[in-house]
Amino acid sequence: MGGAHSREDLDISDSESDGEENYQDVVEEEENGERSSERRTKTPSSIDEVDAKLRALKLKYPSQSHPTIPNAVKLYLHIGGNTPKAKWVVSEKLTSYSFLKICGNGGSDEEDEEEEVESCWVLKVGSNVRAKVGLEMQLKTFGDQRRVDFVSQGVWAMKFISDDDYRSFVGKFQDCLFENTHGFESTDANKLKVYGKEFIGWAKPEVADDSMWEDAEDGFLKSPDLVTPARASQDLREEFEEAADGGGIQSLALGALDNSFLVNNSGIQVVKNFSHGIQGKGVFVNFDNGNCRGGSGLEYSTPKKALLMRAETNMLLMSPMTEGKPHARGLHHLDIETGKIVTEWKFEKDGTDISMRDITNDNKGAQMDPSGSTFLGLDDNRLCRWDMRDRNGMVQNLTDASTPVLNWTQGHQFSRGTNFQCFATAGDGSIVVGSFDGKIRLYSNNTMRQAKTAFPGLGLPITHVDVTFDGKWILGTTDTYLILINTLFVDKDGKTKTGFAGRMGNRISAPRLLKLTPLDSHLAGVNNKFRGAQFSWVTENGKQERHLVATVGKFSVIWNFQQVKNGSHECYHNQVGLKSCYCYKIVLKDDSIVDSRFMHDKFAVSESPEAPLVVATHMKVSSFSISSKR
Repeated sequence: MGGAHSREDLDISDSESDGEENYQDVVEEEENGERSSERRTKTPSSIDEVDAKLRALKLKYPSQSHPTIPNAVKLYLHIGGNTPKAKWVVSEKLTSYSFLKICGNGGSDEEDEEEEVESCWVLKVGSNVRAKVGLEMQLKTFGDQRRVDFVSQGVWAMKFISDDDYRSFVGKFQDCLFENTHGFESTDANKLKVYGKEFIGWAKPEVADDSMWEDAEDGFLKSPDLVTPARASQDLREEFEEAADGGGIQSLALGALDNSFLVNNSGIQVVKNFSHGIQGKGVFVNFDNGNCRGGSGLEYSTPKKALLMRAETNMLLMSPMTEGKPHARGLHHLDIETGKIVTEWKFEKDGTDISMRDITNDNKGAQMDPSGSTFLGLDDNRLCRWDMRDRNGMVQNLTDASTPVLNWTQGHQFSRGTNFQCFATAGDGSIVVGSFDGKIRLYSNNTMRQAKTAFPGLGLPITHVDVTFDGKWILGTTDTYLILINTLFVDKDGKTKTGFAGRMGNRISAPRLLKLTPLDSHLAGVNNKFRGAQFSWVTENGKQERHLVATVGKFSVIWNFQQVKNGSHECYHNQVGLKSCYCYKIVLKDDSIVDSRFMHDKFAVSESPEAPLVVATHMKVSSFSISSKR
């Protein structure tokens, strides 16, 4: 398990008293191994000797700290990964950077004046770095050190001569990033065009109203349910790890009652819920298509989505029609108690077969309702509620039904491309939907036709979304960052509401981003995309989620929710743009992680501020507890 602060954050000192000889050049490091700079033999040069004597006289030499070359920087490379020998070494002692606008074929704009080719901004640093300006660079700023770190086939750091040079680079980088992301020059008019008047604080965080973040922080600190101090340091401790029966875990379905479930290629492993995590009971339910009742003719493949219902005695399994795509034409309905697939449901509207890309429960605690018969469905341009009862509200006879069809009871089919990707529900059934264009829409629990609030995208698709039980916070997942949004606002009557209940006005808080440091992003490997970020699991009014967790390759990354909301937190000092939090804990596994989730809040014990964290790889499942340290 890794700590919150990576080796990347080690200070790079550049004072004149230190001298450049304290830093080894990359080439010298490779050629000379561990040989220190103190053991280097001085070049027997009379010129050097004369120069040394002249310097001893303290004659006025031109300052080397203020070179005449434009955009001068010192370039460092991080070597050694996360080993004890990890360190920064000088790649180029004095070089320069430039932003180049190139065409899609790699040439300059002048080469293709007659032919329209998509162009983009590229950052070039010396002879070693040439990278397209984008969020994938994971640029992190250190204003107090006049330094920026980033990823480009390695982890690099640039140090600037003066504060003005540093600010000039960051400003130009932000402008190029905006243009590469949105396709418009970075002007106030274009920012207004992209974000809209209500959300201009997202483009200019310095003018955003953060009062709601402060109010939320104060409210949390005053909560009577706060068992441990919000700022107590915390450690993760692995309780146990065990191999999964059947192998090939595809998804994790955590229960809030007695059991949880591991869905794999051939069936479902039932495991027992404990206050210290989940543990196998030895019960395995095989998928048995031979006992499937109904004749919908759905093609069967390994389920990618499992939804618990009816006090967690039933499960809906969603299998994609095409490998690599989530869309399905129907569901397999599993009775967990009998171990049989009792029917195959078809998605149908007005007599026409349709597909769904995702399903979820009516609200945060709906899976515990023993009489639940409805759930929500999402497709690229559809948002709806399905009912397993017929149009008269009667339970369908699955034994006799040859082609049982789900009843579309509520929803909307949008005519224009919304490109919905994912959704989730709050405690009252309010719905949050993430889209391919990065937008996040909020729908009330009584209408799906028009969003009450639509947050603009920051440039990347939303691949997963979650919401707190009280609907006050939204957590969106993109490939390179998580976005945390506060939905609270004050209406014209002075009442505080969430964006699910009404259209948010002009006083909208800027979001905060949760990111990996450039080094951790690089160490996560080629599959270093964020997946499935979620809040810890609360289903009771008055209780507050305490942590956020997301998966990145072999990493399970955990943030302290209160720390992220704290505007005075050290991560936010000297930052430019949207506030980004880099303080987290890492659980490192040997294999790629399928899913990471916190168990239900009821499994939190007195000595722990949080329920156990469950981390599943394809072959193993582990449980971790969070302990507090004064």
